[in-house]
Amino acid sequence: MRPALSIVFFTTLSGAGYGLWVLIAIAVAIGAAPADRLTIVAALLTGLALTSIGLLASVAHLGKPLRAWRALGQWRSSWLSREAVLALACVPLCLLLAWRVESVHSGLRIRIGFAVFALLAAATVVCTARIYASLRTVRAWRDWRATPLYGLYALQTGGLWLWLLVAIAAPRTAEGAIGAAAGSSAWLAALAAGIVLTSALQRAYWRRPDDARPDTAAATGLGPPGSVAAMEAPHTEENYLLREMGFALARRHAERLRAIASRTLFALPLLAIGMGLLLPAWALPAAIAGTASAMVGVFVQRWLFFAEARHVVQAYYR
Repeated sequence: MRPALSIVFFTTLSGAGYGLWVLIAIAVAIGAAPADRLTIVAALLTGLALTSIGLLASVAHLGKPLRAWRALGQWRSSWLSREAVLALACVPLCLLLAWRVESVHSGLRIRIGFAVFALLAAATVVCTARIYASLRTVRAWRDWRATPLYGLYALQTGGLWLWLLVAIAAPRTAEGAIGAAAGSSAWLAALAAGIVLTSALQRAYWRRPDDARPDTAAATGLGPPGSVAAMEAPHTEENYLLREMGFALARRHAERLRAIASRTLFALPLLAIGMGLLLPAWALPAAIAGTASAMVGVFVQRWLFFAEARHVVQAYYR
């Protein structure tokens, strides 16, 4: 399918924002957040900026953006509507918590609020992933790994953003370095383990048998595979279906793009984390490099996710 840059930007930026929200909210809820209140607030506001820019980019994909509000009314049946409702619910709660939070030692009500906030942000990520995983017409998106991968990428990029914010705040904190969990060696080791897990799952997803062009016989139900073929094309000129559903550029350069995504998503962030662990004085430049590399890598991966997908409508263009 032809990837829309607005949706690629949306899934890249909003995924990082919601992942950052989930991690900082869980950290505060369990009392393991950075001790510096300003770092917690910065994480909340950075997540708000990333998700807001992403959502604005997604609105640009609509034919009539002024009617975007109508998506809110179909939450009973539409994953997109559920995503929109949850995304809007996250914003006021984020601002309220940023105003009320005092430190990692905030009261019980604030910690419960952060726990609820983490659940809302995580549910929004799941709803976004389910928008694509629920489409039966695109077999690659129906793969069971598609939804977990979306969530893991959100946590990976959100974790790297959190590391970056903590590294920026380190000189100001009482410890002169890092907060309890977010900047410790244990946190960075957990982040590295998550990246390795995401890498393994992504490689398994890429190793699955590539979707063969949908068979005309299977699409029409008129016979066994390979027994039915159209006598002539449905039309003589390119149309919307061929432009949007027959996109082939990614399939011609898939291996090269996958290699770029693997290096920027997995290899470079792991190298940056290793540098941060071994050379604490270089933690900030390592965090900047790792975060920037991962964001580029997720952008490439998202572009491939859309561009490599084959729509079943192609069965009629053999």
